[in-house]
Amino acid sequence: MRVLVCEDEPQVAAALARGLRRNGAAVDVAPDGAQALYRARVHPYDVVVLDRDLPEVHGDDVCRTLNHELPDTKILMLTAARGTDALVEGLALGADDYLGKPFRFEELLARIHALARRAGPARPAVLRAGDLELDPARRRVTRRGRELGLSPKEFGVLEALLAADGAAVSPERLLERVWDENIDPFTNIVRMTVMKLRRKLGEPAIVETVAGAGYRI
Repeated sequence: MRVLVCEDEPQVAAALARGLRRNGAAVDVAPDGAQALYRARVHPYDVVVLDRDLPEVHGDDVCRTLNHELPDTKILMLTAARGTDALVEGLALGADDYLGKPFRFEELLARIHALARRAGPARPAVLRAGDLELDPARRRVTRRGRELGLSPKEFGVLEALLAADGAAVSPERLLERVWDENIDPFTNIVRMTVMKLRRKLGEPAIVETVAGAGYRI
């Protein structure tokens, strides 16, 4: 899951990004509406967490623009305004969900996960391939009933491969889905992560290298 946090309060933005990364998301941060639009046009986000009162370009205008240009990207709007009228207004702008401040991080996380599941093609709640199972909501991977301890990036790569349903996923696509914008595009981190993932998944090998195309399960 890749998330863009659009928040002009540095401490709030840092706390949200830190919490989402601890839960396995790849997170970029935009401190104003102009940068939010730039990043959303450059990178493929599952969910945009959008503060309504942004400088440069107001959050309402960011929401309208993203809804028009990137309709598959889900928007969770944050605002200090509460009440039914504010909720209706936010949804009318094109937001997919609306959360008033202050909020509990656990609720924000649950809403982001719910939106992310709707961001792409419909898929099962639990991803399976043979004796391998991955539960995104519980952050749990098992093989032959034994739970595996994966790092957040290993989990993200495995989730992307299972979600591809047998199709090959390129290293570039994995970088887009699992890492944030600060990653070096020429790094070999995808290959190293796949190597560690294979070791943890054990035998028989389940992650296949497809020459010139990437990896598949």
